[in-house]
Amino acid sequence: MSIKSKVFKTEHFQKQEKKYSEHCCVPLCSASAKFNSILSFHDFPTHSDLRRQWLVNIRRDHFTITSHTRVCSRHFASDQLIEPTTLDGRRRLIKGAVPTLFEWNGYKVEPPRRSVWERTERRPELVPPDDQEEHSLTREHDYCSVPEPSALDISASAAEDLSKDVETLRKEIQELRVQREFGLQRFAGSDTDIRFYTRFPSYDHLMAFWFLIEPCIYKMIRVSRAKSAANRNEEVLTPARTSMRQLLQPIDEFFLFLVFLSAGLKKRDLAHRFNIHQSTVSCIIATWTNFLATALGSQCIWLTREEVQAYLPEEFKDFSDTQIILDCTELRCQTPSSPLL
Repeated sequence: MSIKSKVFKTEHFQKQEKKYSEHCCVPLCSASAKFNSILSFHDFPTHSDLRRQWLVNIRRDHFTITSHTRVCSRHFASDQLIEPTTLDGRRRLIKGAVPTLFEWNGYKVEPPRRSVWERTERRPELVPPDDQEEHSLTREHDYCSVPEPSALDISASAAEDLSKDVETLRKEIQELRVQREFGLQRFAGSDTDIRFYTRFPSYDHLMAFWFLIEPCIYKMIRVSRAKSAANRNEEVLTPARTSMRQLLQPIDEFFLFLVFLSAGLKKRDLAHRFNIHQSTVSCIIATWTNFLATALGSQCIWLTREEVQAYLPEEFKDFSDTQIILDCTELRCQTPSSPLL
């Protein structure tokens, strides 16, 4: 970068700093030349009486006036402003002009300006020629500007409300996910639903049975693997170490099998409920049928002859060889007298 360019940039930044240091001293007015290029800022008059009138109008008592104390053009009537005719582009005040437009006398002084959070662009004619290309890719931004306290309070309140809304939506999504999935955990809190879908008296009874068979489920041989081994004339003694990823957890497969037995649902219906393919449902049912038949078939469910004789009802005491009593119930229904009907 040339020395001439550096000098130009230094002078330019000094002018910009002086310009951006302009702020309106009127109470309740936040106008700043940095964020609004269409406003003009005017020095206090040198005449003592006119200066005193300015201080009275802007409600500033015991106010120290410096070289940087200014009042923005929003507080002057339009007939007191002279449109710019010089190269600096700044408006002037007519002789004897006094600020009269304030919020406390009913005048709305909302500035027609952009938000202070928007980036402002430097005027191209004030940028050195050597920095034209660099400036085209960048924009000025004030990293030292501090928002008003009211804006911070509003932002904090809005952020708190958004945080509550996000937490509420997160809970709703979790509830919808549980309701969408037709698994055991969906009905864990209702023993009535557990009895309907599994025929177990309660969720605790179901889990007690699950804990008994869970150590053995990892030795389960899938029907699909057994069929593939049969086609190759191989003998399957142990489950495969690496198998295809299961779409359902083992406990949900067990729940699907119980629903199939208890509710009598069709395989297509189960496929839609558990969001799996119908062939997968068939494979799960066949696999668990073989597994439970093997695991429970070795368990003796019959009482010994001594136990049967000890608890035999009085009506069967005369039949010493009784081993099993099948309870048959007769149901009567109303029928028409005419055989034709």
